[in-house]
Amino acid sequence: MQQRYIYVMSKTASPSIRLLKTFSLAAVIFLTVSGGPYGLEPLTQYAGKNGALLLLLFVPLLWDLPSILMVLELNSLMPVNGGYYKWVDRALGKRWAFFEGWWTWLYSFTDLAIYPVLFVTYAGYFFPAIQEWKVPIMLIIIWGSAGLNILGIVPVGRVSLILGAIIIIPFLALFGTAFFSSSTHFTMPAPSLNGIGFSAIGMALYTVMWNFLGWDNTTTYAGEVDKPVRSYIISTFIAFALVIFLYVVTTYITQNSGIDFAELNDKMYPLLGQKIGGQWLAAMLAVGGMASALGIFSAVMLSISRIPKSMADDKLLPRWFAIEHKRFKTPYVSILVTATVVSFMVLWSFTELIVIDVILYGAGIALEFISLVVLRIKEPDAPRPFKIPLNTFLLTLVMILPVVVYSVALIGELTKSEGSNTQIYFAVGALLTAPIAWLVVKWNSKKKNTPA
Repeated sequence: MQQRYIYVMSKTASPSIRLLKTFSLAAVIFLTVSGGPYGLEPLTQYAGKNGALLLLLFVPLLWDLPSILMVLELNSLMPVNGGYYKWVDRALGKRWAFFEGWWTWLYSFTDLAIYPVLFVTYAGYFFPAIQEWKVPIMLIIIWGSAGLNILGIVPVGRVSLILGAIIIIPFLALFGTAFFSSSTHFTMPAPSLNGIGFSAIGMALYTVMWNFLGWDNTTTYAGEVDKPVRSYIISTFIAFALVIFLYVVTTYITQNSGIDFAELNDKMYPLLGQKIGGQWLAAMLAVGGMASALGIFSAVMLSISRIPKSMADDKLLPRWFAIEHKRFKTPYVSILVTATVVSFMVLWSFTELIVIDVILYGAGIALEFISLVVLRIKEPDAPRPFKIPLNTFLLTLVMILPVVVYSVALIGELTKSEGSNTQIYFAVGALLTAPIAWLVVKWNSKKKNTPA
């Protein structure tokens, strides 16, 4: 009966809500997960000329592919608003669902804080003095995106299509200029990690993992998507193919450009554009970087704003988190709270935010993998329009692969000889707030005599 109710609920969205179509969904997924190669610049410095492409081709098979397949199966089982929070609730119960929602909410604060920082970095190509005004500019980005999200999912989808084009076109220009230039000589570097320290490999893994994470985030608004099961399957594979293509070709050109990798890490892709095509291409890539930061921020805010509402509907957060805008039917209180917290998180550096981001995300995705296996055992005959063609034992083995990548990256960061591990301790401390918050919820529910 529960399965039937969930399926019907996904098919009966309010007629006043406009549903997102397949290609707009693909654009939102692309921006949620990637937003183009922007942010991938540190990879070549950490992994070197011979290791960057190797990790870029190898890590997604272990980190992303299991995540994508898990997301598609669970979303086909439960294509509802709340996404992964609802999956964990059905598989493991309210306590672990609360942990899932809490951890991913915290992760998204960190993730969102990265993009205003990137926007200011790329805008610095045109306005070097912008660093003096970075805080007010980042606040404008945060609150402008919050306003767009309050307008609804369809405006976000339309803006995502436009920003996606602005992001992709400069890289197509880079590819064409590089491959048709007689001054660029391409060779395939021998894939190797020899001579690269373990801590550098750890940071390279964090960089690749961060540039590929977020597939589950795109399901939190499944109830607002037209034909959600079919649309998610098509859109996810379009987005994945586009991300792989852009990352691999950009990294291949970077490896053969003769550019100084440390300088690239500081000045980012406009420096590569300057070297390959001149000032016009550098300017295009800078504009694309600004568009990427704006697009990802809006897309991620769209995904995370639905989680507090779902938790509030289940009486796990204050009821006012579930309040919707009278006209646009969006969880505007959740959006405003998210924007407020992110306004403080932007004070961390880019590298520190990446480490915190991946650590928090890893805890949430682990619960989703466990939920996939548990639901296979508890509800083997539940309708799944998309089902991973593996039995439960093999499925469990495949789902362990992302955990291995996550562990290697964490150990590599912990063993570094320079700098502090403040960001790791902060992330672990943030994870430990979940059981404390759960105790508060339980105490409050007993006080009001309501189940939690």
